[in-house]
Amino acid sequence: MQERRRADLLAKRQKLEEMREMRKAREASRTNARQEEASNSSPRKGMKDIDDIIDSIRSPRGSSHGSTTMPGTPTLRPGESSPSGRASRASERSDRISVGYEGRSVNGSNLPPSGRVSRGSDTGSDTLGRGKFISPSEPAPDPPETAPISSGNLTEPTPISQVPERNESILPPLPKKPKVEFYNREVQTSTYETVPVGPTEAEIRQRIQAEVEAARVARERELEEENNQMAKEIEDEIRDLTEEERASIFSAPEFFEFFEQSSKIMQRALNDPYDYTRDYRIGTDGTSVDSEGKRVRELCAFHDERWTKNRSITDIDWSPKYPELTAASYNKNPTAINDPDGIVAIWNMHLVDRPEFVFHSQSDVLSVSFSPFHPNLVFGGTYSGQILLWDTRAKHLPILKSPLSAAGHTYPVYAMQMVGTQNAHNLITSSTDGMVCSWLVDMLAQPQETLELVHAGHNKTNEVAITTFDFPDNETATFWVGTEEGNVYQANRYDRAGSKAGLNQHDIYKGHSGPVTGLHFHPLVGPVDFSDIFLTSSVDWTVKLWKAKSIAKPSISVNIIPPIYSFEDADDYVYDVKWHPNHPAVFGSVDGSGRFDLWNLNIDTEVPIITTSVGSGRAINKLAWDRKDGRRAALGCSDGKLYIFDVGDVGVPRESEWVDLQKTMAGILSGGAGQSGLPGEQESRSLNSSVNGR
Repeated sequence: MQERRRADLLAKRQKLEEMREMRKAREASRTNARQEEASNSSPRKGMKDIDDIIDSIRSPRGSSHGSTTMPGTPTLRPGESSPSGRASRASERSDRISVGYEGRSVNGSNLPPSGRVSRGSDTGSDTLGRGKFISPSEPAPDPPETAPISSGNLTEPTPISQVPERNESILPPLPKKPKVEFYNREVQTSTYETVPVGPTEAEIRQRIQAEVEAARVARERELEEENNQMAKEIEDEIRDLTEEERASIFSAPEFFEFFEQSSKIMQRALNDPYDYTRDYRIGTDGTSVDSEGKRVRELCAFHDERWTKNRSITDIDWSPKYPELTAASYNKNPTAINDPDGIVAIWNMHLVDRPEFVFHSQSDVLSVSFSPFHPNLVFGGTYSGQILLWDTRAKHLPILKSPLSAAGHTYPVYAMQMVGTQNAHNLITSSTDGMVCSWLVDMLAQPQETLELVHAGHNKTNEVAITTFDFPDNETATFWVGTEEGNVYQANRYDRAGSKAGLNQHDIYKGHSGPVTGLHFHPLVGPVDFSDIFLTSSVDWTVKLWKAKSIAKPSISVNIIPPIYSFEDADDYVYDVKWHPNHPAVFGSVDGSGRFDLWNLNIDTEVPIITTSVGSGRAINKLAWDRKDGRRAALGCSDGKLYIFDVGDVGVPRESEWVDLQKTMAGILSGGAGQSGLPGEQESRSLNSSVNGR
């Protein structure tokens, strides 16, 4: 902002200097013009425009005050002659001259033919020298020998003797000689003094020069005022703002909104990962890749000092609409009592330094989920049991939230999932008191359905503390839940053939010795259906592989179902596990030591194919795969940082991966009888029949 303001001030200063230079140039050119005019010897040189103005002023006046030429007859300049009627016009001119010198009026007017008369000597001579006016005390003089040709221009007198005689056959006869009248001086004076006298050529020139000078002075004054105004504006902008003025500007909502949006756009452009200096003549991009094409590299780490410091990530979800957006939920910051207890940050791959959106909550947010059917909606489950709904088009606070009542959740909500289709879908949430609720997206005042999961075999309480749950693909009524006691149960939302709504009391998936932290069913991708197997992670440092019992064959008595395989390579609590969305044999797991393990069952079932240490070694709480192509994995750390890793070609399957996984599963069942605790022949037969029958 400061740099932009300085640039504006420099531009205004430069404009002011240019205007001053232009003013000096105009003054210099004007001075040179005056000097050239003064040094010019001919007074009429370069003044053609003024002469034209003077002629235009004098021409109509001469014609209006009695020109010596007849009306309709053009005035002849000196030396000009007309081919026809030259003698008659000369004769008529001679007659008019003789009449004028006898003191008679010309053309019926009392004014002399020239239109300009001044008092002369006592004899009454006019300024044009046309003759004398006859005084009453003197006899009339003889007519003069010469007479002027035109009253408009003074020319040499033409002798009367040279005027041709009149042609009586062509022209009308001359009028009779008028009677000579005599006037005294008083009559002459009173008559001619009332005639206005026009301006001279020098006066017209002086007036035009005065008008030009006045216009120049007005323009200079206008430019001076403009320069002064610009200088004043520059001084006002150069003036430093006070602290109160700065605070008022920064606290304005319009400024804050403008600054937030503009800075986000700039940071997205600056964080563009494209290498503009790449040399395409070189065939490598500098990334180390081994012979098999396996690589895992960190793309970025999202962290904000203002919002995520001293907080832990509790859940992660990728946007189904925008593959560059990731949502992360956080618990409270114990050192910032004025900040909201829980937040949800939406991070952008093109905006690393700060979150795209920050949503507030009055309680710790333990679970978060994008709506797959409404990309602007984000749901969150809190520690207090409230379900919150935020909108990216709104502000920081939730637009809807469930009430704190017995009708909904009153315990922490650790898991939520959206099930259904575009036209019929529900948000399913679960809490640690065994309550499962179904919500409509646009109505969180009360749940549409409630289901309380209880188990009669529990000693102290029949409640089932749900820590995680998941629905198999293409399934909306039956789901599996992981509990704090380490067991996994199957539950139904509705009554079905042979089973009732609620927890299945007969089938218990038992294998973990600690709380279950993650549960994920195999995605329904590829030519072979493996959606009946799922993975679980636990604080007992293990990841278990299970095969779900068919819901079409309910058990009559209690049936303990063990895992079909156990992965025990972790060095700490395993906090989450997820199948890869595209590769059937790949899954990832994260643990408390900061390890990110990638497993491929078709390559090795004993150790992961790639192990990566994330960050500073703090515990990784959550794992989420990119929904677009599975090339990126989001890892939520307990120090509040969200890491994005690129797994490269590890998640790109070959066509034979599904057939190879069938063989791998058959081998696990045949060689894992001792681990499962069941007769190897029976378990192998059941798995082979389910896998080969698909």
